[in-house]
Amino acid sequence: MPTILRIGNLRFHFYSDEGNEPPHIHVSTSDGECKYWLQPIRLAGNINLRPHEIREIEKHVYENLNFLILKYNEYHTK
Repeated sequence: MPTILRIGNLRFHFYSDEGNEPPHIHVSTSDGECKYWLQPIRLAGNINLRPHEIREIEKHVYENLNFLILKYNEYHTK
């Protein structure tokens, strides 16, 4: 589960066995985790995160979209 980005207490990462899914990112905090599809950006799942946390994470996904897609493609085309 490689971590590709950290912003504050947010950890952006992939799981190694999900290469058959569309590009996405998992974001973990000490309280929970969510998953975002990257093309188009939309929340795919949420475990124990509050709406304001989801909004903050989504803002970071938008701000770092090109980097996240690049890293997703690099990792899953090995």
